[in-house]
Order: sequence, then structure tokens, then C-alpha cells
Amino acid sequence: MTQSAVRSTQSDMTNYFLRRLLALIPVLFGISLLAFVISMLAPGDPAGALYQQLYGEQPRDAETLERFRQELGLNDPAPLRYLRWLGGVAQGNLGASFRSGQPVLHELTSNAPPTLLLALGGLAVSVALAFPLGVLSALRPNGGFDLLARLFSLLGAAMPSFWLAYLLILLFAVRLRWLPVAGLGTWQHLVLPCLTLGLAGAATLSRLIRSSLLEVLGQDYVRTARAKGLREGLVVLRHALRNALLPVVTVLGNRFAALLAGAVIIETIFAWPGLGKLILDAIAFRDYPLIQGFVLFTGLVFVLVNLAVDLLYRVIDPRIRL
Repeated sequence: MTQSAVRSTQSDMTNYFLRRLLALIPVLFGISLLAFVISMLAPGDPAGALYQQLYGEQPRDAETLERFRQELGLNDPAPLRYLRWLGGVAQGNLGASFRSGQPVLHELTSNAPPTLLLALGGLAVSVALAFPLGVLSALRPNGGFDLLARLFSLLGAAMPSFWLAYLLILLFAVRLRWLPVAGLGTWQHLVLPCLTLGLAGAATLSRLIRSSLLEVLGQDYVRTARAKGLREGLVVLRHALRNALLPVVTVLGNRFAALLAGAVIIETIFAWPGLGKLILDAIAFRDYPLIQGFVLFTGLVFVLVNLAVDLLYRVIDPRIRL
């Protein structure tokens, strides 16, 4: 590739990246509006639930509850509350949590690292299992190994994650006593939740790799590479697998974004102090600012991950035009 072509490609990537960043503004605006409306439509009185949690008793009378609601700003009209919150978001201020009084941004950032660690660990397990299973199944379709891999995929897709988590706890923590049940401490605490998330992801990912690779292996350029006498491993890794990665990268990106947004069930089962547990507590106590901030954070994560996946398409396959 000539130097001018390289500069042109870099310019295209930069322009595309800037356009997508500008497109984030209306998307995030829509997400913020949706988060606010959903939190307003949720049943229950956040003032009553929060008062009981803070003071250990129900409000003594309606005046006390009304005064407490006024302190929280819940008596203001909904449009005014939304505009006030949106103005704070524009300045990087997501408000303060009703329950803890801490800034919502601080709550999210302090609980994000354990969830990020869990997401990366679960994704690593999925990739480590799915790629060998998918590639070997595609190289020998309908063979014995392929049948076993498809059975694994079927069981993994049909098995609820919470049931798999309890099975792993029963085996490795209760019976064998190899691993701790819950909490966050040493690397051993990371094994069971990551294995639970990884097995669930590997089941569907291996099937996608198999089907995508089978389609590519039937293309003319793969047959040409084999006719030239290239080794089978080189044909698969350099020519076939790279071109089969586009749908796989899409699924991996969405999977990572979903895990980073909080694997609520898994974090609850393993008492993992991440975003999943944080948002469950926020929902239980009708902590509107924290719920709204979490939904906005989740939307931002998905949009940025999708942007990264789109840019990665060009790296994997330079023929793709942005």
C-alpha cells in the first residue's frame, strides 16, 4: 500500500470515528429520557422506602413523609426534574444517590472495576473454549468431535446461568472444597463466576465460529490456497479464520458490553461487589438517580463497544469501506 493510500485510509477512519462520536449525542439523549421515564413509572414510593432504610421505621405522619420527599426534590414537576438532571449530566454530574448520598458517578466508577475484571475473565474463558471447539468442528463436520461439540453447545445454550452456577458451587466448593463460594479476594474467588459466564458464552460462540468457518472454507480462494500446496494450518489460520471473524467479533463485542453492564444474576449468586449488586440495591430502594445513571452508563458502554467493533471490522478485512 502506497503512502498516499495509507494517509487516505487513516483520514477515512478519523472522519468515521468523529461522525460516530457526534451521533452519540442524540442516542445518549434518547437513553437518558428513556431512563428517566422508566424510573418515574416504577411502582412504589422512593421516599417511603428510603425513609425506612435510613431511620429504621415508617414515617410517623404524612407531613414527615412530605417534608422528606421535598428534601429529595421529588415534589417538583417531572419535566423540571429531568431538565435539572440532564443539565447536570452535561457537566459530568449524574446527581447523588438517595441511599448513600454519594455522587452517582463515584458509585459507578468504584463498583465498575470488579465487574470489568469479571467481564474480562468470563470473555477469556469463552474465547479459550469456543475457538478450539468451533475450528475443530468445522474442519471435521459431522464427525465424533463435532457431535460432542454440538452437544456441548446445546446444553450450554439451554442451561440457565444460575443453575450452572449452583452446579459449579456444589462440585468445586462444597464437594471438592477447591474453591471459595463467594466474595472478592484472591484469584480463586474469580474462578467460579468467570467459569459460569465463560461456559455460557462459549456454547453459542463455538456454534457461530463453526458455521462461519464452514461457509468460508467452501470459498474459491480457500480451494486455491490449498491447490498451491499451502499447509492446512496456514490455510485455516491465515485465509479462512480471519475472514470468518466478522460475525464472531460482533457477538464478542455485544457479549463484553452485556457483561460490563453488570452480570446481575451471577454477581448476586457469588456475592460479587460489582455493578450488578449495586443496581439491584438501587432498584430495591427506588434510588432514582443511581438507576438513571446506571442506564445511561450501560447505553454508553454498548454504543462505544459497537463503535470499536465497527472500527475493528476494517482492521480484520481492509476491503470493508466505512
